[in-house]
Amino acid sequence: MTEKRDYYDVLGVSKSASLDEIKRAYRKLALEWHPDRNKSPEANERFKEINEAYEVLSDPKKRETYDQFGHAAFQPGTGGFGGQGSPFGGGFRYGPFTYTYTTNGSPFDGFDFSDPFDIFEQFFGGGFSRSHGARKRRNVYQITIDFMDAVKGTTKEIHVPKGEAGQGSVEKTIKIPAGVDTGSRIRFDDFDVVLDVRPHEIFQREEDNIFVEKKISFPQAVLGGTVEVPTIDGDVKIRIQPGTQPGTLIRLKGKGVPHVRGGGRGDQYVKIRINVPEKVTRRQREFLEAFEKEEKSSF
Repeated sequence: MTEKRDYYDVLGVSKSASLDEIKRAYRKLALEWHPDRNKSPEANERFKEINEAYEVLSDPKKRETYDQFGHAAFQPGTGGFGGQGSPFGGGFRYGPFTYTYTTNGSPFDGFDFSDPFDIFEQFFGGGFSRSHGARKRRNVYQITIDFMDAVKGTTKEIHVPKGEAGQGSVEKTIKIPAGVDTGSRIRFDDFDVVLDVRPHEIFQREEDNIFVEKKISFPQAVLGGTVEVPTIDGDVKIRIQPGTQPGTLIRLKGKGVPHVRGGGRGDQYVKIRINVPEKVTRRQREFLEAFEKEEKSSF
């Protein structure tokens, strides 16, 4: 029997990783190894392995138990733990795109496992239809859209195959809701669309929050003032407080990405950078030297 890989290694995260880091790692790997996109022979097994790792590490209780007992905590029929078998009292088995778990009244009944496709749908919004416990494969297409189209929503024209192979294609108009991101999966009629979002030259996105850097001058940092910063809705003016330090984050509430499932928006964070000039005039140097001298005398 092949030895199971460490769940942290499977997701490529450290043992101290936060839940957000685990989710981001899962999203990236699940999209990369999903059998609809990855046709390599090992895609099925890797996808199941990724989902198994995420199931455990995304749940605080399961993660705590795994950190304490390792894989043995989830193996049915284990002879450890006082000879009582696995503390989960049941087992789970994998088959192609299936994942089941049963319990036998163990004290760990709360550790129920879900289908990995449910996890995939939780991230990507869509997936596979169910029919009497079986899954019907759907056609999946990937399109690339711009950052602003993803955060504001857009419509796109795509061509999908018509009927059997060789019968040509038909043009479809699809509506992409505001707030989608790379890996978002949207269901349209009898096909799904997986999105890839181009990065933006100014904005950086983390979930529904946006981050942008703003350089200010040394006098502005010391004395304060008003500066303009870009947002996805256009430039806005913000107040720089006197004595602002490098790396300060200024929160613009509700200026982030719209929540794709429900009302409201994330926030925007402006990270302050102090612009240090490479060259100064003689007068500026004299002023800075006088400033430094006065600063030293105040200590």
